[in-house]
Amino acid sequence: MLDIIQLLPDSIANQIAAGEVVQRPASVVKELLENSIDAQSTNIQLIVREAGKTLIQVIDNGLGMSETDARMCFERHATSKIRTSDDLFKIRTMGFRGEAMASIAAVAQVEMRTRRTTDELGVLIKIEASELKAQEAIATPEGTSIQVKNLFFNVPARRNFLKSNPVEMRHIIDEFQRVALSNPEISFSLHHNDTEVYNLPAGKLSRRIVDLFGKGYREQLASCEEETSFVSVRGYVGKPEYAKKTRGEQFFFANNRFIKNSYLNHAVMSSFEGLIPEGSHPFYVLFIEIDPIHIDINVHPTKTEIKFDDERTVYAIVQAAVRKSMSQHNLMPSLDFETDVNFANNIFQFNGSPFEKTKETAVSAFARTTETPFREKTNLTNWNKLYEGLNRQLDDFERKEPEIEQTKVDFGDTTESTSFLLKSKANDIGSNRPQRASQDSEASTFQIHNRYIISQVKSGMLLIDQRAAYERILYEKFSQNLRKNGGASQQLLFPTKVKLTTADFHLLLEIQDEIRNLGFVLSVVEHDSFMVNGIPADSPEENEQQMLEGILEQFKQNESELHLEKAENLARAMAKRSAGRYGNHALTVLEMNTLVEQLFASSNPSYTPSGEVTMKIVSLSDMASLFLRP
Repeated sequence: MLDIIQLLPDSIANQIAAGEVVQRPASVVKELLENSIDAQSTNIQLIVREAGKTLIQVIDNGLGMSETDARMCFERHATSKIRTSDDLFKIRTMGFRGEAMASIAAVAQVEMRTRRTTDELGVLIKIEASELKAQEAIATPEGTSIQVKNLFFNVPARRNFLKSNPVEMRHIIDEFQRVALSNPEISFSLHHNDTEVYNLPAGKLSRRIVDLFGKGYREQLASCEEETSFVSVRGYVGKPEYAKKTRGEQFFFANNRFIKNSYLNHAVMSSFEGLIPEGSHPFYVLFIEIDPIHIDINVHPTKTEIKFDDERTVYAIVQAAVRKSMSQHNLMPSLDFETDVNFANNIFQFNGSPFEKTKETAVSAFARTTETPFREKTNLTNWNKLYEGLNRQLDDFERKEPEIEQTKVDFGDTTESTSFLLKSKANDIGSNRPQRASQDSEASTFQIHNRYIISQVKSGMLLIDQRAAYERILYEKFSQNLRKNGGASQQLLFPTKVKLTTADFHLLLEIQDEIRNLGFVLSVVEHDSFMVNGIPADSPEENEQQMLEGILEQFKQNESELHLEKAENLARAMAKRSAGRYGNHALTVLEMNTLVEQLFASSNPSYTPSGEVTMKIVSLSDMASLFLRP
């Protein structure tokens, strides 16, 4: 019988390896940028066309390579980073396996130009599908320029699995941001289809964060630093009030390498416990410096997962560093036993006369009182809670007065009596449906704390969560608009320019057709900006910038937690965003009855699209049990 086991050709072996290393264009970007960093570059340019499907080019001013090294770097397991097995536990470079270039060359057309400072001429190498096409000496600038063209041209099945250009570009931006964050001393630039997306000069970490994510991050950064003999932690954490519902702006770097570690993320989240709403995620960029002998990087081909030999100690130090930072920047409530609040704002200075006040004292007192501390703001909020409900009781009292008629306004002999009704935009939703306006319904439907609606039913009492009910109703409407490819739009008298982060801009590009079907009228004006000419007719009164940012945040949250189609995801995001505006809103009896009718006319009135309960029936027996009656 013939032997059946044989050695695979290098070309096939490289394609198999490429399946792990090169998953999408963003994987190529990551590997090439890390190679440029290992080459001690100070200026790195990334040029992308068609989200990396057509071209990915990285140009650096690093050390360059000799002719022999340039050819050897495309061989499997050829690397300059390690020599012995012990070197695996002393790694401080980004790459070390020697698989990336061979894997990229196996599934793309690669063209590399490189020259060292000591050489007069550089070298040009062209490789297609692991096959060398050309190698010659050329004149080229110092450093290395690598072009990766037509990714997966020889593997059509892999190319078909690639997503749309906006989706792939978002992944490229994610990788670019991680590399740029970890190396603020290096200048970076990113161009996509001849448009400059980023131009990041070398500088401090704080400036790099602002350049990447926007000027709004300048106000929320709190420095974090802790140094021990075992590990040191440095970086920035965001203030609690800026926490978002979506993940994605949490960055851990171990020896300047981006890592994903849920255990260390828990250490940061526990420090924010009680300061941010449940389900929110704070911003942080934290760098962990540790002796490489205490970590194992060789765990996953993407090198984003590492193991610590003493993970608990690292956890405790990270947690302590974050808590120390928040305490130093007054981001958490604390008790100060050394200050007497009775004398904290001493406005008057008694010099002979008890009512003599100096100009200097008055100015300093004014400066103190105009800057209200966080704790004082919290106390003011708590004091306001003591008077909650008084306005509602006053309204109830006025309704009982027989001589006051709230639905009539008398302007005198020259004006007729005019009837008016407080109107909510909820009335516009399904207004063609019959109303439940009867005397019985008016007497049996009412609202509690502007949050819940109670209606009498035969079996007892129906309790409806107002926000959840709106979410179900609005979801049905938005889904219908997306199916019909047309939602009513309200044109703006003055169009508004909305500037987004680069990642959000490409996300909006990805879903722009669905956004237009909801009623938004948008046009691209710059590489990171849209002009909003119209909004959905029944959208809440809100700033267009905040509205779009909120919808995108909810969309990203759904995307990270659920796997939904774009239309379904957007309908849910829009409904949840809009329903939040009506969750604590006073309604008239007519509006409440309309809301109940629309809820029961929906496809699934008992639950929101995300599975939350919208209503609960409390039977007569349940109510009797509250009073211990049989």
